[in-house]
Amino acid sequence: MVLLYFIAAFAVIVPAVVGPLLAYGPGRRLARGRLAAKTRESVAGLVVTLGRPMTALVFVLFWAAAVIAVFWPVGILAHRLENVVDWPVLLWVTDRRSPGFEDFNWWYTTLGDRDPLKIVVVVAAVLFAPFWRKRFWIPLVAILLSFPLEQYVQAILAGMVNRGHPPTGLGSYPSGGIARVVMTFGAIALFVALTWKMGRRWHVLLGTVVLIMATYEGYSRIYTQKHWLTDVISGLVFGPALFLGYALAVGILVGRYPRPTPAPTPAAATEAMAAPAAEPVATANAS
Repeated sequence: MVLLYFIAAFAVIVPAVVGPLLAYGPGRRLARGRLAAKTRESVAGLVVTLGRPMTALVFVLFWAAAVIAVFWPVGILAHRLENVVDWPVLLWVTDRRSPGFEDFNWWYTTLGDRDPLKIVVVVAAVLFAPFWRKRFWIPLVAILLSFPLEQYVQAILAGMVNRGHPPTGLGSYPSGGIARVVMTFGAIALFVALTWKMGRRWHVLLGTVVLIMATYEGYSRIYTQKHWLTDVISGLVFGPALFLGYALAVGILVGRYPRPTPAPTPAAATEAMAAPAAEPVATANAS
């Protein structure tokens, strides 16, 4: 029983440490890498051809399809590990739960349920809309769409893998509760960052808070035995992966991604026009 308390503490401490490390380490290198540069070039070309709203839609649909293609075989692997990993963990947790701590985890795990998050999504969309003035429709559309995007992508994966659920719960692969927490509160954090000017540290802090919420949601789903362990581990990767595509699509829609090339100033344009003419004059004087 005591070990379950330590695991709960690690479910908070680990993402609190790993979140900033990923943001300032691999995350920054990935954003500056060749793949990211090629992606920006491709998206920029689509923006010129299709416009930002249509490009954002095409991008998020492509990303969702890619996520499904990646997590389908992962789900098949998770199903094969059920007897080796999931059942032993389920039985181990069953023998060590305590009534008081179980009540807390049953309360917390409702954070990832559909009904309360539907309310959160609607309230967030309505609250952000006035801050965007003439572009009020962007948070209304983007935040509201975060919910069905997660729901349908997760439902497609659950149907393709069809691995069933624990006898003590109805959770399917991958954990939709974790993914909903990431998508819903990640969308709110994203629009906080887009609405108000904030430094990178604040962006990392917001992302870390969402990661902690999602990780403990995963722990609570295991403790209350609503999900297999492999469902939870997959959900902790699936949720952020899907959110990354959603965040980039929102960035495309609002004009933050790819960043537009600044127009040259009048002085710079004048210098650029005059520079080619200077060389022939110097050559003529030399001759």
